[in-house]
Amino acid sequence: MRKHTFTIHCEWDEEASVWYVADSNVPGLAAEAATAEQMKEILLARIPELVHANSPAMPNDHCEVPLELLWKQMGRVRIGC
Repeated sequence: MRKHTFTIHCEWDEEASVWYVADSNVPGLAAEAATAEQMKEILLARIPELVHANSPAMPNDHCEVPLELLWKQMGRVRIGC
């Protein structure tokens, strides 16, 4: 049986200086953090909580599910001018 992969798209908000969850397939997931490492820690704690809250039939044993974290940060680079 193929396990479900949770995919989380995080983007950098330049104005607020935070990473935030722009999109995910985890129902109800919302988070923001000052660094990517802090965001990862928040997500690793919050995702299991939300999955169990939204899927009460899911077993409580220790199983692992693939997690795909995608980071997007826009910027500019000077190449002349």
